[in-house]
Amino acid sequence: MGKSYDSLKETARRVRVGIIEGVYHAACGHPGGSLSIADILTYLYFEEMNVRPNEPKWQGRDRFVLSKGHTAPALYAVLSERGFFPKEDLKTLRHIDSYLQGHPDMKGTPGVDMSTGSLGLGISSACGMALSAKISGDDYRVYTVLGDGESEEGQVWEAAMFAAHYKLDNLCVILDWNGLQIDGPITEVMNPTPHDKKFEAFGFHVISIDGHDFAAIEAAFEEAKTVKGKPTAIIAKTVKGKGVSYMENAVEWHGAAPKEEKYLQALKDLGE
Repeated sequence: MGKSYDSLKETARRVRVGIIEGVYHAACGHPGGSLSIADILTYLYFEEMNVRPNEPKWQGRDRFVLSKGHTAPALYAVLSERGFFPKEDLKTLRHIDSYLQGHPDMKGTPGVDMSTGSLGLGISSACGMALSAKISGDDYRVYTVLGDGESEEGQVWEAAMFAAHYKLDNLCVILDWNGLQIDGPITEVMNPTPHDKKFEAFGFHVISIDGHDFAAIEAAFEEAKTVKGKPTAIIAKTVKGKGVSYMENAVEWHGAAPKEEKYLQALKDLGE
């Protein structure tokens, strides 16, 4: 018998429900790309990363940077599921005076290691964190999730050059390759593929996986930890809007919130 991932699947399902709850109650936000990374984030926070929800600023923790900061609903949903703050607070997303802003805020939200939103900046910050660990002799690892549309930003490749130059083998970049950005298919807007060959050319160890397969996700992160002398890029093929029937592979749900009928349909799709 192979290993069971039922517990992780159920956690990821609840994370997706949290995403929908947040975006619906905000009446705005980015559900498509949040749903596509729910499995990756679930694995990171429940299996891979060394974190303490009751001590969010613990110095020895692994760091996570959501470079595609507009998918904050996914990060908030997984942080609340992990116990960093009450799940009920997800319904305050983007509300005045809420600490759950439209993009992650490291000063106000427990568990957020870097404020992000301007695309390309997150991976650069993650590189700085990884280099800092090298300089100070700390053994924490740094993880960052990039959008595939975000990879059209030149700063992403400056950061990749930096990461390889400084041999940041404590850095793991995860590219959410769902194939869609706000204006349409990434290959039609400004084709950044093939990502694997580009990251390899910049000096990365590259692993390509199905970003919804927990066995593949686990194997990729385990492999990344064995790589020495270079950073790792995990190219995760995903489905934008994963788990909600009418959002899957539908570009119009990149940055739109469901109204009541669609909200109830989403919850039904997610088994609520």
